[in-house]
Amino acid sequence: MSAASRSARPLRIVIIGAGMAGILSAIKLREAGFDDFVLYEKAARLGGTWRENTYPGIACDVPAHLYTYSFEPNPDWSHVFAPGDEIQRYFERVADKYGVTASIRCGVEVQRCEFIEGRWQLHLGNGATDTADIVIAASGVLHHPNLPDIPGLDCFGGASFHSAQWDHAVPLDGRRVGVIGTGSTAIQITSALAARVARFTLFQRTAQWIAPIENPPYSAEERAAFARDPSLIEKLRRDIDKAAIEKISNAVIDAESPEMKKIEAMCRANLERHVHDPVLREKLRPNYRAACKRLIFSSDFYTAIQHPNAELVTDAMERVEAGGVRTRDGRLHELDVLVLATGFRADRFIRPTVVRGRHGVVLDDVWADHPTAYLSLSVPGFPNFFLLNGPNGPVGNFSLIQIAELQIGYVLQLMTHIRDGHCREISASAAATRAFDVERIEAAKKSIWATGCKSWYLDRNGVPASWPWTYTRFEDEMSTPKLEAYDLN
Repeated sequence: MSAASRSARPLRIVIIGAGMAGILSAIKLREAGFDDFVLYEKAARLGGTWRENTYPGIACDVPAHLYTYSFEPNPDWSHVFAPGDEIQRYFERVADKYGVTASIRCGVEVQRCEFIEGRWQLHLGNGATDTADIVIAASGVLHHPNLPDIPGLDCFGGASFHSAQWDHAVPLDGRRVGVIGTGSTAIQITSALAARVARFTLFQRTAQWIAPIENPPYSAEERAAFARDPSLIEKLRRDIDKAAIEKISNAVIDAESPEMKKIEAMCRANLERHVHDPVLREKLRPNYRAACKRLIFSSDFYTAIQHPNAELVTDAMERVEAGGVRTRDGRLHELDVLVLATGFRADRFIRPTVVRGRHGVVLDDVWADHPTAYLSLSVPGFPNFFLLNGPNGPVGNFSLIQIAELQIGYVLQLMTHIRDGHCREISASAAATRAFDVERIEAAKKSIWATGCKSWYLDRNGVPASWPWTYTRFEDEMSTPKLEAYDLN
């Protein structure tokens, strides 16, 4: 490549998604001097997960002061674990403060991205097109609802919806409400509704281990102190982070670690101490190790499911009928409202957007066996295309905001090589990606996720699709790109 072709040049950047990672990307791009960018958001407003999920009881299971941009502390969190509407307002406020909102094009879905003659050609859902030098896919992980395959689901005579598509026009008080699923969403809904509705039925296919937490409110005095002295927030963040890494993050990657044994003992004690009926207790006791599935944190689920209005149903569902759900024991569980808290298709990432890389290679074909990316960020043959919180990233281990901040810092270093004229195209090499995947898969065999349960952490081959190493290693990997792992043209 000639010196002229390598000269510094302005770059046009498209960010796909205006959730936590997309907003972060825009802020950091501008901070680094990349001013020509746009965010395309398929929904009517920003927010990602916290826009989509508005079900009763929604809250983050990461402490609020850790689930906050490091550069934009929030002294006004109401509780240790913030409710979803507060988090949504936080992201809206941050986007306005940093001038991101004006760069978001809401209601515009990116349908196709094609790498043609060194640039990305984007085809949008509104019929328009765009061209970019770099694409940042900040589309998130959990945003494609997973609908259960239950016969008769369309025959239900009452209101029915997925938990991520909650219909707030449907009255709940005095109604018979059924929830299918026992993941963190269903647990939170149970806590919020069991004592409120006339009858609450939780249909459980798989029992879950519940780790006890407390979620006290921050007092007015505490919030005022945080506002006066931001260093108090920084110290709190460090303390929470240290405890989370030492007690959970480093435990789950080694199934035989002493920390993992402590977590299991804590979960068993929580069940034994708080569920008094021995029959119900055994129904709620999982037959796999704690944290094999995503560990659920709750201070009151066991209390809620023992409420006189509540019932746990473990008989398999045979079909949905107009009047409710019929289980295989022949019983019809009569319902007015049916909620599908059945999770998301965690393997979709940017899809269904069609992404074509060099020589017309389609991302869907590359990911036919399982989604993979070097360090979860870059896919061979897809130059200048970067994923945040992509395949095999640390989704289950750490705060996703911390992860996204480290990732965008890494991506910006790669982008600077392009802007400064050192190359025009960057993508992970096939060899580096293969080596990374081999090492990752081998390390994952030691993790708690590989101890014999079915979960969304596992890919179609049964391999845990998450970061199987320590947080310190992730920080080290994100500190400086190893350019020998990339194809630079």
